[in-house]
Amino acid sequence: MWLPIGLVVALVLCVAPVAVGVLVLRGLDSPAWTVTPAAKAEPAPSPVAGDDTRVTAAWLRQRIGDALTAQGAALLKGDQAGFLAVADPASPAAAALREQFGSLRAMKVTRWAATADAIPSSVGANKWRTLVEVDHCFVEPDCQPMTITYGTVWTDTAAGLKLVGVEPSMSTYDGPRPWEVDPMVVATGKRVMVATTPALRGQLKTVLAEAEKAAVVADRYTVGGPPPAHYEVFYAGVAEWKRWFGGKRPSWTAGYALPVGGRQIDVVINAAAPHRNDLDDLLRHEMTHASTMPPTGFPASAWWLVEGIAELAGSGGASPQSYEGIQEVRKLVKERNWTGPLQDLKIADNAADWEVAGAYGIGYLAVRQLAERFGEADVLAFLKALTHDRIEINEASQQVFGEPWSLLNDQCVAAVRAAAR
Repeated sequence: MWLPIGLVVALVLCVAPVAVGVLVLRGLDSPAWTVTPAAKAEPAPSPVAGDDTRVTAAWLRQRIGDALTAQGAALLKGDQAGFLAVADPASPAAAALREQFGSLRAMKVTRWAATADAIPSSVGANKWRTLVEVDHCFVEPDCQPMTITYGTVWTDTAAGLKLVGVEPSMSTYDGPRPWEVDPMVVATGKRVMVATTPALRGQLKTVLAEAEKAAVVADRYTVGGPPPAHYEVFYAGVAEWKRWFGGKRPSWTAGYALPVGGRQIDVVINAAAPHRNDLDDLLRHEMTHASTMPPTGFPASAWWLVEGIAELAGSGGASPQSYEGIQEVRKLVKERNWTGPLQDLKIADNAADWEVAGAYGIGYLAVRQLAERFGEADVLAFLKALTHDRIEINEASQQVFGEPWSLLNDQCVAAVRAAAR
């Protein structure tokens, strides 16, 4: 779900060095950190002259696994030297790990279980590449872990097998996690962790304060289970906005949320946007996506409902005539002669700001119409049926509202057009 940069409407639908000077403005009590070691396997035999390359590869895989287990234990204990011991000190990997250590600790990492189950492949003289998979958690001592997979390159040195290369993770969402590729400064509150780059350190306190207030609102709209144990918000500068996971979005986007594994839905805010969007509204919108989104993301057919509910949270239930995007709704309804249906409501990547704002406003007014008639609890039950349970819209309408969707769609469209007069 993303937002037009020109207005307070946000759309979201939808995934390296780190840091000198980590800043923790407000901390949670340090959680009980635990490490899950890889299961012990039978030791691979040491290769000797004349052995098949597969023998060497199996031996390397076990040595890499042991090194990763020791590295994870060091991270959770706060032992930077132990965390870096896996890398060749002269390699780029060592510099990347040094910065990642700072960021991961600031983000209150509570789980870091790395495994390398694939057989390493030769990538040059005395060098091997293998994929590493890491289950990890932040803030929560016990969570459904998120998982990243990234490439590593290793070499045998006089000091033993050492890591010399670390690649950004391979992500379904077109980009690495922020802490993999940029230094992070971090602030944590009661319900939210906010991370950004050192260049934006001065805004961190304000973003955290607004995000804490937004969390109270987003919690009220939770769908599919209890409210998130905590919210993760990444505040992106211009370059980071394009580089981080989920980037490469339409130019009108001001924020988005996306599932990153386990039950975690991360929020990314474009720091360049809030000067033309109210930061508090934007955070309420995007964090409501985080509290309502299923782990697999939202179906496109429910866009109007998903965005309408997020706008309901963002605007505080403003009346149609006081809703900030009402002029854009009028323009869209009149110039496009919009008559529905709601399921067909879409925004082109190259849409003008007013078109984006108008579409968000239509979603908002339709949801407000349903909420006034049936109550917010039933609207959230309808959202759950469509997006979590993936029930067909007509069946969901009958189950939740007791009326056919064709009738309710027409009533919502009529309410939108009446507000746009």
